[in-house]
Amino acid sequence: MHPLEIVSQTLPNGLQVLLRPSYRAPVASFWIFYRVGSRNESPGHTGISHWVEHMLFKGTPRYPRGQFDKAVARAGGVFNGMTGPDWTVYFETLPADRIELALRVESDRMANAVFDPAETELERTVILSEREGSENDPFYRLHEEVQAAAFLAHSYRNPIIGWSSDLHTLTREALYAHYRTYYTPNQAVVVVTGDFEPDAMLEGVAEHFGVLAAGPEAPSPAFVEPPARAERRVVLRGEEPTAYFLQGFQAPPALHPDFFPFVVLESVLGGAKGMGLFGGSANNRSNRLYRALVEQQLAVDTSSSFGPTLDPGLFTISATLAPAVDPQAVEAAIWAELVTLQRTGVTDAELQKAIKQTRAQFAYSSESVTYEAYWLGFSQVVASQQWLAGWNEQLLAVRSEDVQRVAECYLQPERQTVGYYVPLTEEAHPT
Repeated sequence: MHPLEIVSQTLPNGLQVLLRPSYRAPVASFWIFYRVGSRNESPGHTGISHWVEHMLFKGTPRYPRGQFDKAVARAGGVFNGMTGPDWTVYFETLPADRIELALRVESDRMANAVFDPAETELERTVILSEREGSENDPFYRLHEEVQAAAFLAHSYRNPIIGWSSDLHTLTREALYAHYRTYYTPNQAVVVVTGDFEPDAMLEGVAEHFGVLAAGPEAPSPAFVEPPARAERRVVLRGEEPTAYFLQGFQAPPALHPDFFPFVVLESVLGGAKGMGLFGGSANNRSNRLYRALVEQQLAVDTSSSFGPTLDPGLFTISATLAPAVDPQAVEAAIWAELVTLQRTGVTDAELQKAIKQTRAQFAYSSESVTYEAYWLGFSQVVASQQWLAGWNEQLLAVRSEDVQRVAECYLQPERQTVGYYVPLTEEAHPT
């Protein structure tokens, strides 16, 4: 994405607008990002951003519950909303001549969401049920425990859906106050991509959103994670028969100079990924973890995870253990790979393959008007447009010594949190 292709403007009320027209299909995609996610939550209020996101689908006086859904369906469009650690987002992708519907709906619910008390209580039940369903998965429970242990102070330790105790006690008043604090023009980024004329679209955005008053300056999270000084360990036991391993390391945020070397590092270890909501996942079997774990019959599956965040986040390595394999054997095999990487780095062929595959996955994750809009808005919130425009250039600039350096810096025992899920029929071997 070349920065000259993007029309950028900030309205007097603080709303940032990014437009990227293209005319390859008569389709347009409208996204609105709010600078709020689980990162902005405090103890006692975890899950509030996700719950508020749900409530904006419950209607306004202009679009009572269900009417928005029907209007988009009649127009031949698709829509959704999502909450992440650093953002909340809503989008509509519609035939180009119907895109004004998205502007009407999103400007309306930015200001006029109802938060009906009865609907709020119904949604409490829905979200608690969603959480309980996730808890049936032992790997979900393990991931939640490891994530909570990996951060001492930062709100990244909390699940996006929230802790069950908070979901039982959050009030309608707290939800509405969160909405009024963060769902304001000066906390939002509007992105439109596809088949439209920029001047006309700017006029439309100004017409629908420009009349809304700016909100107060939202408080910045006060959580700062201290440097990791001790490894942390979690042993979770349960009735489910499959054993799991999960290892997390504190890792650099999107705007850190080590971010792109770390992207390549993850590709070498666990395979290249698109890193977006719509990105492809690793599908090659030549990465180091697959060879060390699956081919050696220590695990039936392995993966890694790392993505762009506002603050230092988490790089994870996971494995589904083969029957009767001790998790210590899996941990030892992973550390053997990490130490080898730290001592000898990567070959030039391995480096070029990792970069090539990562570029391909990124291209896939940004190829449609919907995906383009996601990346433009996501980058504006988590990093910058320059960061996005320079993605390929920064990736191509990574050298073998950069990968080796970040492996030596970040993949250290004192920076790790290790989790075992051990079936109760087996003996646990915590170290």
